[in-house]
Amino acid sequence: MAKAVRTRPRIVVAISGASGAVYGIEALRLLRELGTHETHLVVSPAGARTIAEETDVPLREVEALADYRHNFRDIGAPLASGAFKVEGMLIAPCSARTLGAIAVSLGDNLIVRAADVCLKERRRLVLMLRETPLHLGHIELMAKVTRYGAIVMPPVPAFYTHPQTIGDLVTQTAARALDILGVEVGALKRWPTDIAAVSAAPIETDDGE
Repeated sequence: MAKAVRTRPRIVVAISGASGAVYGIEALRLLRELGTHETHLVVSPAGARTIAEETDVPLREVEALADYRHNFRDIGAPLASGAFKVEGMLIAPCSARTLGAIAVSLGDNLIVRAADVCLKERRRLVLMLRETPLHLGHIELMAKVTRYGAIVMPPVPAFYTHPQTIGDLVTQTAARALDILGVEVGALKRWPTDIAAVSAAPIETDDGE
């Protein structure tokens, strides 16, 4: 009997049409550098335009960061089936349109269908929603997908890491999103960094004693 071939755990990264394509690109770069996961990429047409508008990275170079690239319109791709096992999916950035489509299980493109598969198979789905300010419709959609099991993670910058560049902020946020998916990334700076030092520090009270 032939032995089953083991593959690396699979992570899906999708880039939709919201501002912030750099987050998806950086997540792909970190995964490529790590080398422990098989990566599958889906870029929407609006996502491709955002990449061109906001970055100097050609789309072909973004696609080259992933092990496999899938057509946005191919709802018959492996990612559209629950039988194709993945560890989780990151949509970075996630547009309000994509959020809404996931909330109603629209499934009219591969990003939404793959996200819906993650939810129905109880796999991790992280949505890096990039929209501000928010109206009640956005908030209700976030509440809805959260009830379904998704994790909504707006790309809020972390300043406790003392970032020196915009790139530092992007890397920390992308690494944090991957961490939520269960991927250990060395670039992630955690808080607190030194538990022993924090434990040894004096505790301040309201009265100053």
